[in-house]
Amino acid sequence: MKISEIQKLLNAEVLTCKENLDNDVKSACGSDMMSDVLAYVKDQAVLLTGLVNMQVIRTAEMMDMVCVVFVRNKVPTDEILALAESKNIVVMKTGERMFDACGILYSSGLRQVK
Repeated sequence: MKISEIQKLLNAEVLTCKENLDNDVKSACGSDMMSDVLAYVKDQAVLLTGLVNMQVIRTAEMMDMVCVVFVRNKVPTDEILALAESKNIVVMKTGERMFDACGILYSSGLRQVK
């Protein structure tokens, strides 16, 4: 699924790396616990989270993730956005809650990491 499709499905605002919206993601992970992300996520995934701190971007970078979506209208700081931009990670925010956002993506064909 293209990142641009995720953006439309979640009615999300793109905050960084708009030039990468045509990149593909192969799976998704919804978590506020970065230890779970480190344990279960594969590359080319999108991370949905309500946790707003620098560790989210650092975790996404370590796991070769290409997109982070902050749920519940969480607003990342300028520092977080600058780090994501420097790592070429698309960051978006949506008003959807985690459960709903994951359900929307799942029902649209994006599956969990295996």
